[in-house]
Amino acid sequence: MSQKQDRFNKRRLRSSYISVVVSMTLVLFLMGLLSTVLYHSKAIADQVQENIAFTVLLKPDAKQVMVKQFQRQLELSEHVKTTEFISKDEAAKDLENDLGEDFINFLGFNPLTDAIDIHFQAYYTQTNNPENIEKELLAIPVVQEVVYDKSLIKLLNDNLQKVSYTLLALSLVFSLIAIALINSSIRLTIYSKRFLIKTMQLVGATKTFIRKPFIKKSLQHGLLASVLAIICLDLLIRYGVDLLPEIQRLHKPEAQIALYSGILCLGFLIPWGCTYFAVRKYLKLTTDELHY
Repeated sequence: MSQKQDRFNKRRLRSSYISVVVSMTLVLFLMGLLSTVLYHSKAIADQVQENIAFTVLLKPDAKQVMVKQFQRQLELSEHVKTTEFISKDEAAKDLENDLGEDFINFLGFNPLTDAIDIHFQAYYTQTNNPENIEKELLAIPVVQEVVYDKSLIKLLNDNLQKVSYTLLALSLVFSLIAIALINSSIRLTIYSKRFLIKTMQLVGATKTFIRKPFIKKSLQHGLLASVLAIICLDLLIRYGVDLLPEIQRLHKPEAQIALYSGILCLGFLIPWGCTYFAVRKYLKLTTDELHY
């Protein structure tokens, strides 16, 4: 009878260990997936914003030396990604191609002016009001007018905030639910050994000595869950890149390394914390309280 009971307890223990590993794997995979989606959504938004040009129309009487000096200052600025000088003749050719007719012959002169297309870094247009950027550019002596798509920049900034807050809220909710499930699984596993814990305590074992095997086992489970989550996430990312090759440009190896490192850290931190507090609970209970 005792042998059957031992086999039954071992099966229960194995199933509880498996449930802990599976729970942690799903949690870490989900958190990694949400982080990946958040990162790529921000990268896409940044790329779109960096493609929006602030077109600076130069004064007709501006000297070329001052124009080149102004463009050089822009290129040296940490807030500017790229600049492109467009002469009035080039602008006229582009407009002629768009209109499909020679408007210069019709007017008798070229009404356009030289211009510089400025592409700012994404963070600069996100953290600064575009109107303030416009004022700063208009303060330059050679600048006559600044043209840019105000509504598009505002729309991108608003949507980026909404997406970021939504994904962060989802990550937080799923993380709390997942940690609660992992904590319950680990507590059930330790609950089955509560009498062993109390026996070791009664014969003089220190709290650290009692905790050590439980924490070691939990860290092993956390490592296994982290590796499984990283493998699943890596396979999903590779599949996504094969399916949509254009996102390869947004995929940075250092970001992927940081993501996998974060999953490993969580894989150790979550089970360690849950195990530590679960064992501490049973160390504080009296022998009679273990039966309830």
